[in-house]
Amino acid sequence: MRASSLHGAGLGLRRELIPDLKADRSAAIDFFELAPENWLEMGGSRRRDLHHFAERRPLVAHGLSLNLGGPAPLDEQFLQRVKRFLDEYRIDLFTEHLSWCGDDGHLYDLLPIPFTGDAVRHVAARIRRTQDILERRIAIENASYYVAPAIAEMREIDFIRAVLDEADCDLHLDVNNVYVNSVNHRFDPRAFIDAMPAERIVYLHMAGHYQEAEDLIIDTHGAAVIDPVWQLLDHTYTRIGTRPTLLERDFNIPPLAELLPEVGQIRQMQTHTTQRHARACGNPECPPEPLSIGVRRADWIPARAGMTEGELCHAA
Repeated sequence: MRASSLHGAGLGLRRELIPDLKADRSAAIDFFELAPENWLEMGGSRRRDLHHFAERRPLVAHGLSLNLGGPAPLDEQFLQRVKRFLDEYRIDLFTEHLSWCGDDGHLYDLLPIPFTGDAVRHVAARIRRTQDILERRIAIENASYYVAPAIAEMREIDFIRAVLDEADCDLHLDVNNVYVNSVNHRFDPRAFIDAMPAERIVYLHMAGHYQEAEDLIIDTHGAAVIDPVWQLLDHTYTRIGTRPTLLERDFNIPPLAELLPEVGQIRQMQTHTTQRHARACGNPECPPEPLSIGVRRADWIPARAGMTEGELCHAA
């Protein structure tokens, strides 16, 4: 397996796309993301396919069923299996949803965690245990939700920040989820992103959604990314610098040729961000430094998250 050097623009490793991905020679995709639940201990042709891609691109593991917010005991046997999988394919980054999905059984949905102090402590303890077992820092993803928990004691922003601090983990920022929630719950998505701790953001998601009504969006990952979400990604890059960014497409999956332009748009925006930073800095050889996956920069000061690109460069 190749050593991980996660950067640039990625695409989900969907089985429907495997023949086209194996035939593609464009190098337009910098990395692939997969759900470990779909590949654990797989044999035969599927295992050969996974080795094929792991030898050529870094992989990211994005979990679906860890149930970080759930009441049932953490499934440590499952985590041991995930660790063996990550080690075998040299996957540095494992991310999971900041949500819950089961109790006595699996619910096959990602449900919102009440924004309470007790929930912060409960989830953070489970994240710390997960990191101990996996022997890696993990990143948690902000989730989309449609009904705010009635017993909430704090805002979603404050809940996410509290979990990150209590667990000492990283943030997988889903830009589309921020946009979806901003419409459904009526808040400013740019202010939300500005409030996230930039030093903990290691990975981004972009996706499409379904507009059910003017004030209701369903997070489907089944359509092309719309312009307001692209604009929000541009704002994110401007605030925090570029991060490895994945195009999610989980339903209504078109041919690879229709997805590559969106992957290319992510790459183009990353290039423009680097160029803007270089102009603001005055030094073309000091692009925004991406954070190392799994390791926080020791010299990063949280207050720097609000600086302009030029100020950030001179402060580093």
